[in-house]
Amino acid sequence: MNVRVDWRASTSLVGTVVKWLAVAMAFPLALAVFYGEGVTTFAASMALAVGVGWSLEQLDDDPDLGAREGFLMVALTWLAVSIIGASPYVIAGQGTVAHPVNALFESMSGFTTTGATVMRNIGFEDHSRALMMWRQQTQWLGGMGIVVLAVAILPELSVGGAQLMDAEAPGPGITKLTPRIAETARALWRAYLGITALEMSLLFGLHLLGFAPNMTLYQSVAHGFTTMATGGFSPAARSIEFFSAAVQWLIIPFMVAAGTNFALFWHALNGEAEMFAEDNEFRFYVGVLAVFSAVVAVLLFADGLAEQAVVGPVAGEVERSARHAMFQVVSLVTTTGYASMDFNTWGQPAQYVLFVALFVGGSAGSTGGAVKIVRWLVILKSIKRELFTTVHPEAVRPVRLGGRSLDERAVRGIYAFTLLYLLIFFVAGAVVYFDAARTGMDLVALDAMSAVAATLGNVGPGFGIVGPMNNYIPFPATSKLFMVFLMWIGRLEILPVLVLLTPAYWRS
Repeated sequence: MNVRVDWRASTSLVGTVVKWLAVAMAFPLALAVFYGEGVTTFAASMALAVGVGWSLEQLDDDPDLGAREGFLMVALTWLAVSIIGASPYVIAGQGTVAHPVNALFESMSGFTTTGATVMRNIGFEDHSRALMMWRQQTQWLGGMGIVVLAVAILPELSVGGAQLMDAEAPGPGITKLTPRIAETARALWRAYLGITALEMSLLFGLHLLGFAPNMTLYQSVAHGFTTMATGGFSPAARSIEFFSAAVQWLIIPFMVAAGTNFALFWHALNGEAEMFAEDNEFRFYVGVLAVFSAVVAVLLFADGLAEQAVVGPVAGEVERSARHAMFQVVSLVTTTGYASMDFNTWGQPAQYVLFVALFVGGSAGSTGGAVKIVRWLVILKSIKRELFTTVHPEAVRPVRLGGRSLDERAVRGIYAFTLLYLLIFFVAGAVVYFDAARTGMDLVALDAMSAVAATLGNVGPGFGIVGPMNNYIPFPATSKLFMVFLMWIGRLEILPVLVLLTPAYWRS
């Protein structure tokens, strides 16, 4: 067969990224040295990353990427870093994540910022602080994008970097902020790093002022990593419920920021703060968060008027209803996945609103997953256009966004992506349900669909058996590997992975 893809060039550059992953492990290694636990784990993992990366690099000493090679390189990079990133869990041999399948699940969940976990006992009793920090750090690395980071720091990726970033970036496309794509990548990472550092400082500041007894320096760094990545991993078994109300209120605006197009922050830093108010997607995003939060807050508060309240300490309490409603809505819409309380205990109407939130997603160019807010905005605008042209068939009315007309091919592409996303959701839900039945696992269809929505959308927690205080351990290994695949394609917006499965990609 005449293969028209230079897979050696793609794999060689994957090796370069994997080799640099060893540098990222230096931070948990330093923690391991400081706490005197797990030094061998990270020393061995770094050696493995360097060895595998160097070996792959030897496939091509002067790689040249075309469009096809770019798709292959991006898809393989996310798979390779997740496999190598799983090595600390396996080598440490601590808890349920020591099993290779669980380790891969936890690692893929980390890098794709999903936040679904197969760690049975979350905490320092069963796992070293270095390993727990690696778990959080993988989410931060994956948040803005591993390939975006590679384009920013590796000169060999500056040529063709725009295409690589487009293949990886969440949303319909990436905004080129500067003439050079490598400088755009660095600008995005600077904004990401700056906001992360600000959140870490404020969280630890609350601790020093006495408003957050449990938010130590370690916890501040860990939650800074996972908030801005919209990841949702926490070293605390009860997630953000473990922390004070002040911490929960502080994290909400940072989750909102993480779900915002980072290009807007770049404009703000360059004296164009009015771009936030002028951006249609941002206004729609804030409006969705406000409406969903208000509806859930009313439902929680009104539950206190019922004879048998189902949400205990929240029902009938204005501040608590507002805080938990806003926290959970923002957490699920932005696909962060934190929990301020177990929303499995909420009434059905509030849970229904949260289930819908699993499909909304953050903005294009953010660290959020799922369908993305801009796609829903374009779909609503196009539906409005169709209603208008039905009444006025002679009218020519393009779909407009941000003052400019959208190309009809872009509108069709958004419809195609959304339909494909929903199709995969329903098919994958059936696969997980019947796979569980095959192994004798007692799983209801709604829980299977919830698990698929949470992994495909990179959200993390779902409902029922995969609720915010539960985990994915009960699923058979085959379902876990299938959900690893869902997290992988969900993070890369499906098409860059699925295109590799078509014969036309390799031959025509």
